[in-house]
Amino acid sequence: MNSPGSTHGKIYAVVARIPIGRVATYGQVARLAGLPSHARLVGYALSALPEGSMLPWHRVVNAEGRISARSTGSGMDVVQRLRLKREKVSFDRRGVLSLSKFRWQPRTGA
Repeated sequence: MNSPGSTHGKIYAVVARIPIGRVATYGQVARLAGLPSHARLVGYALSALPEGSMLPWHRVVNAEGRISARSTGSGMDVVQRLRLKREKVSFDRRGVLSLSKFRWQPRTGA
């Protein structure tokens, strides 16, 4: 994986902290990684993870509370939804999860 000080390493360190049953948005991860206004970079970093990675990438969603469709047609969006449902994260019939209910709120200074 990338070194802890690298851009991807900073992103992965934040994603690793998202607890079971909680989600963070791409923008939130970018801010917490010290990369404000780089939400898209979070997506690139997560897509660069090797297959079988233990990082909880599935806990990162878009600002609307939706799972972002993959341009590759890999089916990972389906995997992401199933993993979140297994963690008791629920979606409405439009495929949106409640950020007010499920968004991770890290402790200040943590």
